[in-house]
Amino acid sequence: MMTAHDQTPDLFGTPEGGKSVEAPLAERLRPCEFADFVGQEDITAPDRPLRRAIEADQLSSVIFWGPPGSGKTTLAHLVARHTKAQFVPFSAVTGGVPELRAIIKTAEQRQAINGQRTILFVDEIHRFNKAQQDAFLPHVERGTIILVGATTENPSFEVISPLLSRSLVIVLKPLSEEALGQILDRALTDPVTGLGQWQARLSQEARARLIAYGNGDARALLTALDFVVRQQPAGPDGTRLIDGAALEAALMKKSIRYDKSGEEHYNVISAYIKSLRDSDPDGALYWLARMLEGGEDPKFIARRLVVFASEDVGNADPMGLVVATAVAQAVQFVGLPEAQINLAHGTTYLATRPKDNASYVGLLEAMDDAKAQGNLGVPLHLRNAVTSMMKGFGYGKGYRYVHDDPQANGQEHLPEPLKGRRYYRPKDR
Repeated sequence: MMTAHDQTPDLFGTPEGGKSVEAPLAERLRPCEFADFVGQEDITAPDRPLRRAIEADQLSSVIFWGPPGSGKTTLAHLVARHTKAQFVPFSAVTGGVPELRAIIKTAEQRQAINGQRTILFVDEIHRFNKAQQDAFLPHVERGTIILVGATTENPSFEVISPLLSRSLVIVLKPLSEEALGQILDRALTDPVTGLGQWQARLSQEARARLIAYGNGDARALLTALDFVVRQQPAGPDGTRLIDGAALEAALMKKSIRYDKSGEEHYNVISAYIKSLRDSDPDGALYWLARMLEGGEDPKFIARRLVVFASEDVGNADPMGLVVATAVAQAVQFVGLPEAQINLAHGTTYLATRPKDNASYVGLLEAMDDAKAQGNLGVPLHLRNAVTSMMKGFGYGKGYRYVHDDPQANGQEHLPEPLKGRRYYRPKDR
């Protein structure tokens, strides 16, 4: 028998109790209650402030930031289910400012007529440019809308500061293997919204590999599971047995999550450089592989190697710059995929070289003095007496020519206020 709860319309446009069997598995299994929400207990446990605010219908503007498949949209669904405000979904991918103005106008009318608030859920909010994001500000400030945004990109890069200062940022983490395992088991056994009727059985190897394939992303996991189960032929008893070989044949190669223009780009290159600096060739090779698998421009990696060779290896091994420059030339000359070999060569060479950043540190200190001291005059003995008048003024007087005077390298070369200052302090390595 259908209950009143089953008849509640889904605020996202489909009947809550009757999700179409044609909908993707991840959509069919989307939790309708906090009790079914798995993997973000730090923010959704009963005693956590966000959950209390949602259940008490006291939510203020919030931005959910996390990787794909971590539960951002599901949290928005839970907001829709537990709030008395009108919940309006809006996609930054398909919508624009004209549609937003129409939503705002309706929200103002709703608030004026019956005092009902409007919660505007903006998926992929980072897709709005800065000018478009400005359109939210006055309405968030006046309370016309409560903004709920979702983004896979670091909000500090992609969301304007005035909007950030008016919103709570909730960080969702990639789902753990344990959480993915719970989601996987529910999908296999649920006969209504899951795949229970398909009688699929996974070997331990296949289960572990599917969870690894998910890589923290529940949507990727469920999409892969749905495909594998449907492709696997049933045995005489109707059971579909899926082992590691069947899984590999169905899924082929897992694509690496890597955004060449977003935060992951900066995170991975940072890990790569720090591995090189700490003389860890294994770590450096792993992060190099991550970049190459993710489609990073090999010329970008080569440029970073050239910089690293002078910044971190320096005169501890001057050949480092020669090798790095040669790698950069080879990358341009050879191209992928063979250029991967050149990058690996340069990576392992620089990782295993002694490190000395004295040249770079010395330059920074000298630049600080140059800015702080202004245009200090060149000492007279270092000036070139191009004309007889300049010679009369003392230009070049007292300069000792090092080829004639072996002691000449002890003469002062800095302006008087900086006399005795040392910038270059090489390490004894």
